Amino acid sequence: MSRAPRAPKVQEFAPDLDLPVRSMPDLFGHRGAAETLQRAALSGRLPQAWMLAGPPGIGKATLAYRFGRWLLAGGAEGTVPPHATPLHLDPANPTFRRIAAGTHADLRTLRPNTGEKGGVKSIIRVEDSREATRFLGMTPAEGGWRFVLVDGAEHMRVEAANALLKTLEEPPPRSVLVLTTAAPDRLLATIRSRVRRLDLAPLAPEDLDPLLSRLLPALTATERATLGRIAEGSAGQAVALAEGEGLALQALVEEALEGLASGSRRRWHALADSVAAKRDGSSFLTFMALLRQAISAAVRQAARGQAAPGWLAGRPLAEWSTLWDRLGRLAAETDALSLDRKQAVLTGLLWLSRS
Repeated sequence: MSRAPRAPKVQEFAPDLDLPVRSMPDLFGHRGAAETLQRAALSGRLPQAWMLAGPPGIGKATLAYRFGRWLLAGGAEGTVPPHATPLHLDPANPTFRRIAAGTHADLRTLRPNTGEKGGVKSIIRVEDSREATRFLGMTPAEGGWRFVLVDGAEHMRVEAANALLKTLEEPPPRSVLVLTTAAPDRLLATIRSRVRRLDLAPLAPEDLDPLLSRLLPALTATERATLGRIAEGSAGQAVALAEGEGLALQALVEEALEGLASGSRRRWHALADSVAAKRDGSSFLTFMALLRQAISAAVRQAARGQAAPGWLAGRPLAEWSTLWDRLGRLAAETDALSLDRKQAVLTGLLWLSRS
């Protein structure tokens, strides 16, 4: 009896999380930084190493890719039409399309990988850094430039950072290295001293809302505005919050804080149950982060003489700052030691209540 033919194994591919960043055609915010990069390239004296610094998720890598594809498409050798958006390249351009597909021969990206031996710490390895150095030293395949993006450069090991130093000290001709980082002070001083630094600010609401409208089309304008506010100008953080039930958790934070003035604890257990429901702890960590963020924002408002939420008047500002710190330690210990998340939420709410 013949066996039935075995069904072919379905091949699974890891999702390309970088695709929306590589293929973003429009510039949302950061126009001044884009103009600086463009002017430097058109001047004929382009610094060959740059650092784009700023909070996570505000578009540092997006701007780096925008600069890279404009440069590799010959932008520095061409002319810029009047009133054109800085570093603009038509999405139909072959260079744009190859970079979006991740197949351009003259562009490489380094980003953190999971540590060796099953570790969970994200790092940029020395072998990756050495390969990038070799890549920059090669003749451009298309006769223009070589471009390397190190995304999340603060995750470089010391050995990886040292491997880049020779390139920074003696950059090969027609090569550009761009580092992005949310923690520039964690980079070696020898790295920081050899790059041109551009600091990027969080996106203003008028820049963030149209971007979120594109990235999260199912949300209403009110939901986008709420996400933009709690994400503090970070599109990446806003998307992560939307995917991680951030809007629902923010509503729980507001409910908890609004109940402080009345001293009502009727909903505390139900609220804590909702926060602790996910077994992976993601809702708990997000709730605690949003709770601390709400306290921090309210304290800043009061310190500047601006109108602050009524619940803030329940205790001196210095006490709120102390509670902010205690909540951070509580969240970290609960997560690290796998403690009871519901009890941690109840403990935190009890600290906030004066009664």
